[in-house]
Amino acid sequence: MALLLGYDVGSSSIKATLMEAETGRVLGSATSPDKELEIMAKQQGWAEQHPATWWDNVKKAAAKIKSEADFDAADVQAIGISYQMHGLVVIDKNREVLRPAIIWCDSRAVETGNKACSEIGEEKCLQKLLNSPGNFTASKLKWVMDNEPEIYSKIHKMMLPGDYIAMRMTGDVKTTPSGLSEGIMWDFQQQALADVVLDYYGISQELVAETVPTFSVQGELTKEAADELGLKAGTVVSYRAGDQPNNALSLNVLNPGEIAATAGTSGVVYGISDKPSHDSKSRVNTFVHVNHAPKAPRYGVLLCLNGTGILNSWLKHNAAGLDYEQMNELAAKAPIGSDGLVILPYGNGAERTLENRDPGAVIEGLHFNIHNRSHLLRAAQEGIVFALNYGLEIMRGVGVEVKTVRAGHANMFLSPLFASAFATVTGSVVELYNTDGSQGAARGAGIGAGIYKAAADAFVGLKPVKTIEPDSKSSAAYKQAYQKWEEVLKSKLQV
Repeated sequence: MALLLGYDVGSSSIKATLMEAETGRVLGSATSPDKELEIMAKQQGWAEQHPATWWDNVKKAAAKIKSEADFDAADVQAIGISYQMHGLVVIDKNREVLRPAIIWCDSRAVETGNKACSEIGEEKCLQKLLNSPGNFTASKLKWVMDNEPEIYSKIHKMMLPGDYIAMRMTGDVKTTPSGLSEGIMWDFQQQALADVVLDYYGISQELVAETVPTFSVQGELTKEAADELGLKAGTVVSYRAGDQPNNALSLNVLNPGEIAATAGTSGVVYGISDKPSHDSKSRVNTFVHVNHAPKAPRYGVLLCLNGTGILNSWLKHNAAGLDYEQMNELAAKAPIGSDGLVILPYGNGAERTLENRDPGAVIEGLHFNIHNRSHLLRAAQEGIVFALNYGLEIMRGVGVEVKTVRAGHANMFLSPLFASAFATVTGSVVELYNTDGSQGAARGAGIGAGIYKAAADAFVGLKPVKTIEPDSKSSAAYKQAYQKWEEVLKSKLQV
């Protein structure tokens, strides 16, 4: 029996899934830690994590699966890795981490990227990179160069978070074209490393890891890693991808016109195109999708809302005093539009859809004699939906057509209110699946190791568990509420 093991290395937790390749049946799943991982913020707009913490929790998740699933480690044929995008890990020649990772929601390099775009030339950036260098990995590395020169001088290789986990497993330092594109280090015209960015920043190409295909045998478990994970030495690592391209894979979103969404710590809508399109202001971003090939190009157009699940989490811990299911039930008791209460779900760093501005979270129109917890909770869920729709309007402007959206039946999509509001406001049919990033990583590992003869075979057992249609009866009320929300946003941005 061939088994597949997938890891999803997020900023909140590490998830793992053990899957039977032939049927797609999940034999075991685990999350570590039980409480959300700490994000360190030494200054406003900063966000860091220790890479060793990710590895510790990868091991703990593996141990949990071993304790709950009866399987022979020799049957695990391949391992896949999904990881939080845009992060920066730097190591020395001894492969020791030199500083905490600068993660996806850190906004310290915004001005670095803005300056690069201006001096390289906006048109040149968009033609070659399909994005501004922005607040992405290359710009974060330049920030280290400028602000921590002693650390920079010791760097042997820079990596993305998933590259680090793969290195801990295999001992090899590698990356992928998809990963390089998410760091804005991929030239879409040349289909190669983007020297236009690296040369401008003065970053040696020698700092970049060896590039391997997303689906490929990328290394084998060392004896040390195998012992730590309770697996067999020599087991192949055959897939790695950033969390959003991987989320799309987990939902079988691989072809033009298909759309994936997620609403975890961040909220993302990710649409597939066969054309290298871009937004002139880089408010949505285009990356190399996992199944991209020169003769069959596949690009992922991504909108990201940093302040999604983290807003709901903040309310849970600081205001609601309820669990998420109770919060969802209470939110549904308030009317559409929350009786005029508006929440802008920002406050988790600079937002790309707002041109890398960071207005912070906003509660507008609060009246003590009108509003209670239910209004607050509903306004938060509606605010997240409205902010995602604001980004979707930008995506539509670059040619992404939104008709059916696939998402995991998890996180914010567990809320009937949120799912219905999303379908109604965006005018899309929402299909929810019992899958997640770790399952996607397991399926990807099967493709990369050649266990599946064709990519389509990897999605055995994947079926929607719920479909939500737009609610025509509430569309007018939502339209009015969205218009009010947008007015508040524009007033805060002084547009």
